[in-house]
Amino acid sequence: MDSLIGFAVVAGMLTMLPGLDTAQVLRSATLGGPRMAYATLAGILGGVFVWGVGASVGIGALLEASRTAYDALRLAGAGYLLHTGGRILWDARRPVESTDFGAGDGKRVGWVTTFARALIVTLTNPKVGLFYVAMLPPFLPEGVPPVLGGLLLAGIHNLEAIAWYSVLIWGANLAREMFARPRVRQWMELVSGMALVGFGLRVAFDR
Repeated sequence: MDSLIGFAVVAGMLTMLPGLDTAQVLRSATLGGPRMAYATLAGILGGVFVWGVGASVGIGALLEASRTAYDALRLAGAGYLLHTGGRILWDARRPVESTDFGAGDGKRVGWVTTFARALIVTLTNPKVGLFYVAMLPPFLPEGVPPVLGGLLLAGIHNLEAIAWYSVLIWGANLAREMFARPRVRQWMELVSGMALVGFGLRVAFDR
């Protein structure tokens, strides 16, 4: 039990640090409302579960041991972030005409597409895998099989993420009238696009 509490404290602090996941969730919340924000969050959580299990069966250890595998996944993730961020910036050249809070990118984006985007970003981020490689040995409960332990730790991590990001999502929802203004939406698109491009460059040149 002490090991699970220790993991919950570490994972909780990391969850609340502003980063790529925060940028994705806030963009969906401000441009698409709670439904799209939770689609993004679901994609992130799905990726975390995959990495948690993957680390327990050795995929994360492979990334840690093989520079080639790590770099290949890192560059794939960077390319996806740069492509997505660049497309957002390109679309943000013109003001968003619709004031529908449920529309983003100047058009309505489906739940599945939003989920898939967040899932891909998480799955192509090797640092998530390395996080679980580092966290499994010291925090895995004694006597628990590695795969079950990976699921358990990922589940704790995800529950904390749901709680924290729900605060952000509903906070953004309270300000929905402001975010429905075309100029504000355009500004949010510009900020989101620049954030994703920035994260993409950081991932690409990270050694």
